[in-house]
Parts: sequence; structure tokens; C-alpha cells
Amino acid sequence: MPSNTTLSKDEIDRYSRQIRMPEIGKEGQMKIKGASVLVVGAGALGCPVLQYLTAAGVGTLGIVDNDWIDETNLNRQVLYSVNDIGKPKPLAAKEKLKLLNPEVSFKVHFIRLDKVSALKVISQYDIIVDCTDNFSSRYLINDASVILKKPVVYGAIHKFSGQIMALNYQNGPTLRCIYPEPPHSLEVPSCDEAGVIGPIAGIIGSFQASEVIKIILEKGDVLSGKLLIIDSLNFRTQIVSFERNPASSDILELGDYDDDCLSDFKSIRELSCSDIRKMQKKGDDFIIINLQEDSEKKDIGFDYISIPYYEIHRNIDFLLTKSKIIFYCTNGVKSMNVISYLQKVHNMENLYNLLI
Repeated sequence: MPSNTTLSKDEIDRYSRQIRMPEIGKEGQMKIKGASVLVVGAGALGCPVLQYLTAAGVGTLGIVDNDWIDETNLNRQVLYSVNDIGKPKPLAAKEKLKLLNPEVSFKVHFIRLDKVSALKVISQYDIIVDCTDNFSSRYLINDASVILKKPVVYGAIHKFSGQIMALNYQNGPTLRCIYPEPPHSLEVPSCDEAGVIGPIAGIIGSFQASEVIKIILEKGDVLSGKLLIIDSLNFRTQIVSFERNPASSDILELGDYDDDCLSDFKSIRELSCSDIRKMQKKGDDFIIINLQEDSEKKDIGFDYISIPYYEIHRNIDFLLTKSKIIFYCTNGVKSMNVISYLQKVHNMENLYNLLI
């Protein structure tokens, strides 16, 4: 991080409440101004992270996101308003943040990080903040940052709870040291499926911003090798310590980071309603699993067992007792993802996708 940064009189006035702290002072504020931070994800976590780092005077902020704002974002992504619906998140974020602090330089990356772009983008910044909501992105960010020797501030939220940790800080533990391999996305419901309360995003995002500032200043006890868990519903906190595992941290190249498509969808067998009726006449032993949620269910003309898409991983023992299983959802995509997951992870056969 550059150390020859200077502060204008306006900046000294703006950041006076920070500068008067002995842990920061003018020298610390110049470090903050000289730092560059990449925030991956401009959603629930990214909004408070970006707001507080902008207000703190971080010199350069990169914003990565490939999504557009919609109405369902507004309960927790408080940087945006109804007037922003339909806008690309990183562009809308830059527009709002520039009004908060025009001294900060913003770089917009309206992309989804992948194996091709991750190393190129991450290499431009001092510190990486993981505000994503899926495991493929988290492991990609971790691995690329290990290769490039960049610290990562990780955050995650679920319902009323959240997690924070600092990864790869001063050659410390990485994401793979605590979670060597990512779970399949069906085993960990997303916020879209399980829900999340807005304030927990603000709490965890604020902690992430605080960790970034501590890393820039090289002050305090950074959460390296420590996973902080916050349960806001029951007002409980917990710290889980973990150590660097050289075997998990020796990453020389990027791998594959695909959540769902674990097997070839072309290999998934499909059935029609007439196929089901023929099976019934023959007396075949099968069950139909309806993956739809209550709000989208409709009569499909056959008896079925209802198991929502995101509850499949909780019903593996039951599914393993069945000789033939037919899955149904509205457009077939969830069915194919479930079948792919069960084939690859649990070695199940005789799985079918019902098309109506």
C-alpha cells in the first residue's frame, strides 16, 4: 500500500473523528487513503461494506457484481432505493457512493468472476472482501487470492445469523483450512430459499469493513484463523479457531468452480404424463417428488410427496429406500439439479425428470 499519500485540508476535516484516534492519526488516515480494496458482491453484505469503506476514505474501491437491482433486494440492500430497480448493481452503487465521498476512486467491474477474470481483477487490489452468496464464488476468490497472496475478509449471512473471518492474512489460514471442499449448493440453502433478515447483513458487513480497516492499519487482533459466528436471534456469539493447513493452502492454479452441474444434464432421463400412466398400469413401484414450494404448487394429475427443493439434502435416508424416483418442478431446472446432485454425491440411480 502506498505510504507517500497526502491529505488535503478538506480530508482532514472530513476524517477528523477518525484522525483523533491514537490508533489512526494522520499517518493511519494516509494508509487508508493509499489502500485499494475490491468488494466482490454489491448485495446485502456489499452495501454496508462499500458504504463504510467509502465513508472511511479508502482511496480506491473496486466493485464486482453482474446482477441488476430488483424489488426483493430492498429489504437488506439499503444502499439502493425503488428508483434503482432495474439498474446494474455496481453502477448504481458507484453513483450513490460518489455522493457520499467524492474523494474516493471507484472502479466498476460489471462481471461475474470466473477462472479467466479472477486473477486479472484481484491482482489490482490490496485487500479482497468476499460479499458473495454462493460457494463456487467463495472458493474461486479464496484460491485466486492465495495464488496472488492477497488477504480476504469473508462474510456470510443466513436467516438471523452471520459469520466473519480473515483469510490468507500474513500467510495465515485460508478458506480451505476450515472447509477443505465446498458443499453442494443443495446442502446449504441460499438466502433466496431460506430467507434473511436485513439487519444481520448490516451487522456482518460492518464487521467486514472494520476488519478491512484493521488490516490496512495493521492494528488490533485481526480475525485470522478465527471464525466469528453471530446469532442475532438469540444474542449469542462464538469464535471457532482454526490453523493453516499447508496441504489445503498450497494452491498453484485455479480449478473448477461449478455449484450445480455435477453431471451431464443430457444423461438425465425424462418422462411424460403418458409414461407415468403406463407405469401405473404395469404396477411399477415408484414415487413422485414435487419440488415446488407451497406458493407455486399446482395439480399435476398424480399423487406425490412434497419436498421443497432446498430440503432434499435433509431427506437422503428416505430417498435411498426408494427404487425409482420421479422429480417434478415448474420448468424442470430444479429437478435436473436435484437429480445431478443425487447421482454424483449419493450415487443414486433410477431417477427421472417429469415433464408436463
